[in-house]
Amino acid sequence: MIFVTVGTHEQPFNRLIRYMDNLKEGDELQEEIILQTGFSTYKPRNCKWSVLYSYQDMMKLVEEARIVITHGGPSSFIMALQAGKVPIVVPRKKCFREHVNNHQVKFARAVEEHQKNIIVVENIEELKGKIDDYERIVSLINIKLENNQMKFNEEFERLVEGVLMKNQ
Repeated sequence: MIFVTVGTHEQPFNRLIRYMDNLKEGDELQEEIILQTGFSTYKPRNCKWSVLYSYQDMMKLVEEARIVITHGGPSSFIMALQAGKVPIVVPRKKCFREHVNNHQVKFARAVEEHQKNIIVVENIEELKGKIDDYERIVSLINIKLENNQMKFNEEFERLVEGVLMKNQ
């Protein structure tokens, strides 16, 4: 199952909701797609959806999803990260009247560059390719994350041992 959330910002994010609904309509994606549409005015015809889900339902959907796709709001993609998922982040853009400025684009790019734990899709036409290639992309991200975690743990262990040795 793919879960898509656009958050609670008052401007519609029809571009993402319509794109996902069209993928399902054309049978380009066989798996179930569940959408949280927020203030979007487009009403999906091919996907299960709700304007909002309770926090508990959102967490359950995120945990059960194979892929979580979010807008660029930090709360949405952090929820996915906390559940151990690598989210695909589609930032809202000012030019489509999805937000008042492009801060989601800038923030998502910065997180992807520095943290390397999200997949940013700025051009909606590239989203299907990222979905199709998701497992491979995530495996490469996880390798990088595991290596960084291992390095951090080794350094931390050396630091703690050094402190303990000085205190003996």
